[in-house]
Amino acid sequence: MNTHDPFYITTPIYYVNDVPHIGHAYTTVAADVLARYWRLRGRDVFFLTGLDEHGQKVQQAAAKAGVDPQAHCDRLAPQFTDLWQRLNISHSAFIRTTNKPHQAVVQRYLQQLYDKQLIYKAEYTGWYCTYDERFWTEKDVVGGLCPDCKRPIEQLSEHNYFFKMGQYQERLQRHILDHPDFIRPESRRNEVLGFLQTQKLGDLSISRPTSRLSWGIELPFDQNYVTYVWFDALVNYISALEYLPQGRPAGLRYWPADVHLVGKDILTTHAVYWSTMLMALEQPLPKTIFAHGWWTVDGEKMSKSRGNVVDPNKMVDQFGTDAFRYFLLREVPFGQDGDFSHSALITTVNAKLANGIGNLLSRTLTMIERSCAGVIPERGPAVLPELEQRIEALAQHLPGSIEAGFNALQFRDVLLMIEELNGYCDEYIDKSAPWKLAKQPEAQTQLHTVLNISARALRLLALMLYPFMPSAAAEMLRQLGLSIDFSRPLAADAGRWDAPLAGRTIQKGAALFPRIESKPQGAKPVSDTPASPQPVAAAPTAAPAAPQSPAPAAVAAAAPVTSQPAQITIDEFMKIQLKAAKVLAAERMPKSEKLLKLQVSLGAEQRQIVAGIGKKYEPDALIGKTIVIVANLKPAKLMGIESQGMVLAAGDSEVRGLATFVEDVEPGTKVK
Repeated sequence: MNTHDPFYITTPIYYVNDVPHIGHAYTTVAADVLARYWRLRGRDVFFLTGLDEHGQKVQQAAAKAGVDPQAHCDRLAPQFTDLWQRLNISHSAFIRTTNKPHQAVVQRYLQQLYDKQLIYKAEYTGWYCTYDERFWTEKDVVGGLCPDCKRPIEQLSEHNYFFKMGQYQERLQRHILDHPDFIRPESRRNEVLGFLQTQKLGDLSISRPTSRLSWGIELPFDQNYVTYVWFDALVNYISALEYLPQGRPAGLRYWPADVHLVGKDILTTHAVYWSTMLMALEQPLPKTIFAHGWWTVDGEKMSKSRGNVVDPNKMVDQFGTDAFRYFLLREVPFGQDGDFSHSALITTVNAKLANGIGNLLSRTLTMIERSCAGVIPERGPAVLPELEQRIEALAQHLPGSIEAGFNALQFRDVLLMIEELNGYCDEYIDKSAPWKLAKQPEAQTQLHTVLNISARALRLLALMLYPFMPSAAAEMLRQLGLSIDFSRPLAADAGRWDAPLAGRTIQKGAALFPRIESKPQGAKPVSDTPASPQPVAAAPTAAPAAPQSPAPAAVAAAAPVTSQPAQITIDEFMKIQLKAAKVLAAERMPKSEKLLKLQVSLGAEQRQIVAGIGKKYEPDALIGKTIVIVANLKPAKLMGIESQGMVLAAGDSEVRGLATFVEDVEPGTKVK
């Protein structure tokens, strides 16, 4: 990779009707961290976010408020733009789908597809969800409710225009197989592949009649129809490049996008709808579509009725922008589901920021102020050679390791590396005891060594932390007597451990991260019910039900033998069907360290199994493994999720290992 190459990062464009919540903040902060990192590395970064402002929900909300739809959008848009400013989001452009240039691009692309005979008109009858603005088939609908949002749906019969999406099924499948990084993480890639390999891809309705919906982009070839909101919204990723990079070189040089960041709920629309649209338009596909997980709150789904929607503005008010940004990307591996809790945020701020980075800065600068007249001293002879060598070796490898982490979008791993260096420095100060050395005239050069090494580590920590906590990083450097212009790429040798530092006069300031005292029980919770009545857009995983009695579908572990086990007959044993199963996808269950939800293949069918192996295995490590399951076990629910079998594993009180095979075995093979 050439560090001067363009880097194009996008978030989804959010529904203007939504109340900004933790899910919006999570995606946008992650994109911002990537953008800031690659700018520092010298890449020409274009970071796009914005709002989706068309569709039936907007039209209905505007009518209810008694205002024009455009005025309605103009009134709501600042709730996002103001929040991005508070969260220190450094986007290059903010697109709104009501922008006239965007609409012109959408119409141009529609006309191209129509001229190529890839759009046709046909009658369609189906179940329609107004909230999701999409049709569902009969088999998808249960009890007259939308499968996604669980709201009532209605049956509609109307003529619409359709995009010939189905003819690109095989080509899209090949692209996913040939480009392992196209859909990430791997579990999401397997989901999309599984869908394409087992189901026929239909054509996509890309219009709505103006008699039912007038608030949209008019079809260039039929004024009686407007564009389906998803076709309109997805085109933003290219349309923005045509008119928003004001004063910059031609924006289309940024395409294809390096990373589309999306929530897992809209993976299909991006991996399938958008990809086939691009194929039809003869445009290259994005390099990576990364679908991250959802957030629950104290183990429960976010909802207005529960009053537990996390308002990012309140988080900034109570904890500060940088601490909130740090928590979002430190709490859970990027790609997995996460659970927000007031106590977890306080613990992270206190343990990792106040007692960690903030404390290291404070104690180091205090000693320099008291013992060296506020000037960073030269390094003298070694004090603790083994520990000093470990710090230096880690520091020298840190820039390269962090780049690898950013390439993999492993934000949590990057922060853990930073915390590791912080931890070594804390140990170094504790063991070298500079406060004792300061009292010994003959130990002054040793004292200088300790303070010089600690200051060097702090300088490097600030550089590495900047993408996550830009204000805190700049303040760390200011207190160290340094001034770095983060609006420009860093020098190639900026991450050098031995960069000149001695002789700098420090500017000690207030505590970087004041410790937070937990509120007593009964205090007002962090997450209040939002004032707006609008629903949350990206719903997280279903709230876990109260734990049931241990269900047999979780995991079978070998129990310790304390007496002669009860015997069974061969006839009883033959009732058990053991089969080989290949793990297609795996994810953690909310509010459980132990339980994983697995999607497994038995050859002719797929099953969902909840297994209590989460303390032993990370989800991604299981994907592709062939394991043994009990295939004829009666389904049972664990934390509200149905499990359709049992995973065999060995262990006593803890799982020691899964039952697997020495040779390759086809999924579905009987185990005897």
